[in-house]
Amino acid sequence: MKKKALALLMVTAMATSMLYGCGSSGSSSGSAAATDSAAATDSAAATDSAAASTATESGPSSEPVGNDAIKVWVADAVVDFTKEKCAEFQKENPDYANFKIIVEAVGEGDAASNMITDVEAGADIFGFAQDQIARLVKAGALETVNPDMLDAVKSENDEGAVKAATVGSEMYAYPMTSDNGYFLYYDKSVVTDPSSLEKIVEDCKNAGKNFYMEINSGWYQTAFFFGTGCQLTYDTDDTGAFTACNVDYASDKGLVALKEMIELAESGAFTNGSAVGEATNLGAIVDGTWDSSAAKELLGDNYACAKLPTFTGSDGQTYQMSGFGGFKLLGVKPQTDEKKLAACDALAYYLAGEEVQIARYDAVGWGPSNLKAQQSDAVKADEALTALAEQLVNTIPQGQYPDGYWQLGTSLGDSIISGEIKSSLSDEELMAKLQNFQDTCMTYAK
Repeated sequence: MKKKALALLMVTAMATSMLYGCGSSGSSSGSAAATDSAAATDSAAATDSAAASTATESGPSSEPVGNDAIKVWVADAVVDFTKEKCAEFQKENPDYANFKIIVEAVGEGDAASNMITDVEAGADIFGFAQDQIARLVKAGALETVNPDMLDAVKSENDEGAVKAATVGSEMYAYPMTSDNGYFLYYDKSVVTDPSSLEKIVEDCKNAGKNFYMEINSGWYQTAFFFGTGCQLTYDTDDTGAFTACNVDYASDKGLVALKEMIELAESGAFTNGSAVGEATNLGAIVDGTWDSSAAKELLGDNYACAKLPTFTGSDGQTYQMSGFGGFKLLGVKPQTDEKKLAACDALAYYLAGEEVQIARYDAVGWGPSNLKAQQSDAVKADEALTALAEQLVNTIPQGQYPDGYWQLGTSLGDSIISGEIKSSLSDEELMAKLQNFQDTCMTYAK
């Protein structure tokens, strides 16, 4: 449905945002917080008007709510936080104080599947990982961003987050974090130079330590292919359908990337993996912000972080490892009632705004997409987020990818780990593997 211009809504929302200063932090698809779906404790918070309440339910309810209530799905880690912020929103926006806001624990990894299964019974506002946006648009589960808020949302958030919330020519969600990506955690008593992949592997090998990276993942292995200049993206139309695949892995630069992956796998220090909590004898690991606490606990005084290193390719050139950047978004479900739609948009804008991003970082460490929040002293002092920020400069914002691509990436990595794809193969044989990979990727857009 088309949205009407809501002057009162924007006056209220913009006035609220002007009260605040800067700062914030976080994670997405790989985040433990993002996949948490445990139930929250029932609670209510009255506003000044005593007319509204913010409730938490035990897991996602299976029934739609009426036009006098707003159902919100967020990760379990931020249920209580979101409840508090919803109460503050209603206190500051009395026009929406009569809505009952129900906050339920549904992680970003589950929200899209639940919404697509039953849009009507799903949440009115829900957090989700940006790689799910095409599916949600196609299912009719997302309303476009309110046109009165569109310019503000675009200008207040970083470019990657704005792109992640956009399908075709329309923006369908409110950016909430810009913190899903990977970088290097390392033991500084072992690794003497985190800027070079060859030196990291050598240091780990000499110390009898393991270097972890999950190369059988279409998410992590792009660090090599994008690093050498390859591309692999999909175009989508306004319905979220895949219309074209832009890929050049079967090329000289793709061959350099593949050979580097093989060299790492055969190094003797390599162990496939990307979770600090599952690592043993750790020297270094490519992981994300969601594991920062576990990394600090494991490495203690030797805890250190850095952007991904460079590597020297088989052609003698030096390449900076790249990869994907990812984001958490807040979506609003299409509504039949204009007043409820206005309330949902205002609340989503508030929950994804600068001040709440700052507070969310303070509460759970989620990284901000808001440009001013990214400049806060607290965020800039966070070692993991600093390393990620340095790495994100070298990454490609993750767009929409078909399920088949992720399965194909796993297959490619497994073939390297098992030794089926190995350094003794000729360039022609390796190029044939890349050509097959590329041709298969293109079939997903037909």
